[in-house]
Amino acid sequence: MQRARNVKIIATLGPASSSPEVIRDLFAAGADIFRLNFSHGTHATHQAVHGAVRQIEQESGRPIGILVDLQGPKLRLGGFASGSVTLADGASFRVDLSELPGDAARASLPHPEVFATIWPGADLLLDDGRVRLRVEQSGEDFAETVVIAGGELSDHKGVNLPNTILPFSALTEKDRADLDFALALGVDWIGLSFVQRPDDIGEARDAIAGRAALLTKIEKPAAIAHLDSIVALSDALMVARGDLGVELPVEEGPGLQKQIIRSARQAGKPVVVATQMLESMITAPVPTRAEVSDVATAVYDGADAIMLSGESATGKHPVDSVAVMDRIARQVEHDPLYTSLVGALPTVPEATTADAISAAARQVAETLGAAAVSTYTTSGSTALRAARERPHVPVLALTPSLATARRLALVWGLHCVHTEDATNFADMVENACQHAVASGIAKAGDQLVVTAGVPFGTPGATNVLRIVSIGANHGPV
Repeated sequence: MQRARNVKIIATLGPASSSPEVIRDLFAAGADIFRLNFSHGTHATHQAVHGAVRQIEQESGRPIGILVDLQGPKLRLGGFASGSVTLADGASFRVDLSELPGDAARASLPHPEVFATIWPGADLLLDDGRVRLRVEQSGEDFAETVVIAGGELSDHKGVNLPNTILPFSALTEKDRADLDFALALGVDWIGLSFVQRPDDIGEARDAIAGRAALLTKIEKPAAIAHLDSIVALSDALMVARGDLGVELPVEEGPGLQKQIIRSARQAGKPVVVATQMLESMITAPVPTRAEVSDVATAVYDGADAIMLSGESATGKHPVDSVAVMDRIARQVEHDPLYTSLVGALPTVPEATTADAISAAARQVAETLGAAAVSTYTTSGSTALRAARERPHVPVLALTPSLATARRLALVWGLHCVHTEDATNFADMVENACQHAVASGIAKAGDQLVVTAGVPFGTPGATNVLRIVSIGANHGPV
């Protein structure tokens, strides 16, 4: 089953989409990757939906990626004696390490790292920025603040500290336990939350030890200062606009989104745009026009994937939200402007045989009007290079590794097929032709541009380009 679009769709699973029937409907509507948010749910519920996804993958014969999103060091207030309070503008409000329930004058903030870092004049943003406090005095276990923007505040709301680098790792004890569980399940991608510095990625890589690919979420302003290093160390990036949008002035978000997409694309790393893409569909059956434009912008920018969060996890219309996102993406990609806009970002090949072959494959396919570019890859690097070029034709990614096929399901334009291992180049070309026809990408009489690395099994060793015609028996002529 070939999707009629290049950009991929990630659907978050949750209470509204945890049954096998709904997951199957989400996949049929267009979901390519499923996200398990470990900020919520139990290991048992995550294991159940993981099994459901793998069953659907087996039934469909199409590799499906699974992304586990680690919670990270999320800061939260404690509880309130009455469940909620209302803070008035200009009022005094204290946060401290006391475990006593809060009231309208104080609340617990059980994170000593915060008090070791903040200073008079620093801002504390509560509940995604809906309530804003400014620190007037602080000590090792408290901060006296004034309410700059008041409002209702309930139990365990999140806390953000803009322009503050906090002295803790991106991996908490909970994350390490969740990571071990996720890797034992055999998930494909690990989403690392609240990365502040390149060292956070090295720590996560050591813990993952090659058992999954690493997706770094850009949601802290501190990460922007190290963006090039973070991109280089990551397997993929996510523009996580929730917390990033809280800690930055709202007008800076769109430009940073484009900057992150551009940096990832130039490095040949997959990039995901996420958060509030069709937010109104949590309750409404149709999105707002602004949300449609937001999704379209990410597609025009050449993002590899676009993601649904609460829309598919807890919303009233999970399947419809995927279907709407799919329709928007397909409409954008049929726009005559799409090809020129996606191709407007120049990618400069490195002075390597692999990059030269991948760049040439796009040009040859477009010059000849070939049906597709076909890559044979073990590690995924050959397919990633092909996708980086953003060719005007589909990319058929053949791999003998199911793990690689699942990871590549995240990548722009790739139609991934888990196939038998090729014994020689002629065998590989035969497989390419047969699968291109079986997938609906090509037909007898079409041409394929085939790339591979010989000898097989050497990561990044793309060194062969061949043009083949598909015969009546669906093999090469």
